[in-house]
Amino acid sequence: MAIRKYAILGALALAGVSLFGLSAKAEDVTLTLWSLDKDTQPAPNLVKEFNAQNNGIKIEYRLIQFDDVVTEAMRAYATGQAPDIIAVDNPEHAMFSSRGAFLDLTDMIAKSSVIKPDNYFPGPLKSVEWDGKYYGVPKATNTIALYYNKDMFKAKGLDPAKPPQTWDELVEDARKLTDPAKNVYGLAFSAKANEEGTFQFLPWAQMGGGSYEHVNADGAVKALGIWKTIMDEKLASPDTLTRGQWDSTGTFNSGNAAMAISGPWELDRMTQEAKFDWGVTLLPVPKEGAERSSAMGDFNWAIFASSKHPAEAFKALEYFASQDDKMFKNFGQLPARSDITIPETGQPLKDAALKVFLEQLKYAKPRGPHPQWPKISKAIQDAIQAALTGQMSPKDALDQAADKIKAVLG
Repeated sequence: MAIRKYAILGALALAGVSLFGLSAKAEDVTLTLWSLDKDTQPAPNLVKEFNAQNNGIKIEYRLIQFDDVVTEAMRAYATGQAPDIIAVDNPEHAMFSSRGAFLDLTDMIAKSSVIKPDNYFPGPLKSVEWDGKYYGVPKATNTIALYYNKDMFKAKGLDPAKPPQTWDELVEDARKLTDPAKNVYGLAFSAKANEEGTFQFLPWAQMGGGSYEHVNADGAVKALGIWKTIMDEKLASPDTLTRGQWDSTGTFNSGNAAMAISGPWELDRMTQEAKFDWGVTLLPVPKEGAERSSAMGDFNWAIFASSKHPAEAFKALEYFASQDDKMFKNFGQLPARSDITIPETGQPLKDAALKVFLEQLKYAKPRGPHPQWPKISKAIQDAIQAALTGQMSPKDALDQAADKIKAVLG
């Protein structure tokens, strides 16, 4: 009996410890965060660092797929199962904000000593705004510029210190650099019928005086006409119409294209793979002195309006923002902030290219913001494909896109 008595007391003591442990753990606020980032990318690593602080807030991380972000996140919000925090592609931010799915962070940001709107580049900051309020915080940013093979420039009698600065110069240089006998195209870019195609074309339309609201402006028509000339003259590979940016830039890395329009996400791969001297210059403009533009990519942080712990979720965003100065060093991504100086890497080609991308970011513009961006983008993608495949003239294709977009805008 005595043995049994002590066994029962011991069991009760263990139960007490267990219950105490559960009750102590229950004091932690648990947040959920969804992102596309894999192990080598920012989100899961920032979550680990945040959790290691043991500050009473824990974050559970979930990796989601790019194609599922919008449908799955909106379905989760509608059914009351949305995460507290999500990383969403910047052109899709307005759709969530306009529907009340994202929390208005304006007052929290105004009181924050960490997140200051003045520190962000205009483009990324604009992408988290809706109706004059902030519904998120830029996570990172990127843009596009023109990579070029200096060795090929020299071989064709072109000055590697003078890459093309205007659209006409780009076409002329592409003609000189194209060498079918060596399987070398003058230019590589993506005109794929998805967001990547819109991402690459919209800056051209904007530099031509157009916009997504006025996509058939004369300058935008001229821009699409130049793309058609490049394709018709085989200055770029025929699969430009079907390849994404990663694959098209691979053509440049392998020495099968003399120039490529791509982004800073390629810098590490370029440094490792390119066996030639290369450089980066700002996107060519319609004519000397014309207004510059560039695409703006990457994701934003947002808190769902349904979060039961908005204050704690915002603390997490403040921590993430406090680590922005390590974004490039640790993950090769550009911080969305103009107040951060990125230290040199010690690799001359990479450091010189980085300066160009940071300069290009000053002119980067968000896609939208508009809650119906996917429909707007689809109209632009269809116009690109119709013009480059010869189904329609650039003007007719963009006129048709303008009509579709007008119907969306109302």
